[in-house]
Amino acid sequence: MIRVIIKRWFDIIFSTLIIMVLTPLWIAVPIIIKTDSPGRVIFKQKRVGRDSKYFTMYKFRSMKEGVPDLPAEEVEDHSKMYTGFGVFLRRFSIDELPQLFNVFKGDMSVIGPRPSHLGQHEQIRLRKEWGTDIMRPGLTSLAIIRGRDDLSIEEKAEFDRQYVFGSSLFIDIPILLKTVKIVLTGKGSN
Repeated sequence: MIRVIIKRWFDIIFSTLIIMVLTPLWIAVPIIIKTDSPGRVIFKQKRVGRDSKYFTMYKFRSMKEGVPDLPAEEVEDHSKMYTGFGVFLRRFSIDELPQLFNVFKGDMSVIGPRPSHLGQHEQIRLRKEWGTDIMRPGLTSLAIIRGRDDLSIEEKAEFDRQYVFGSSLFIDIPILLKTVKIVLTGKGSN
């Protein structure tokens, strides 16, 4: 119980601070997105969150308007789907920044299992079966620092299980620091 309370306070403080620090990006990125390609700036997508309930997740749009909404593992060639600027956004995970508002609202946490795409039926099933859907989904996760999209659904689900049931608040800091390194180097992005 104390872990949940501490995580929630950390989520509120962290998301608020990062949103404020990144104010220049909140101005520049939408302008570049609109200049680069027609369409909306913010992409909204239903995802599966805590207790397997749906929520709306926000991202900066990195793909062309009209591309099919599929789970990442079902797309053969991501490169054809991205806008010119979208490639950069994805490489450095800048497209994920609007999820800080999801964290602030309480839909997500800074660290936790990544939210499942509605089409990831096996991942959703495993999370329900293993009980890992009891935690808010995260901006980053143990699975991200252990291989990101190079992992199978089963491997991601196992890392989620390890994090939810076998970790403490002390593992959150190393996960956060390793995530920063991944983001800065663009390692593991599609």
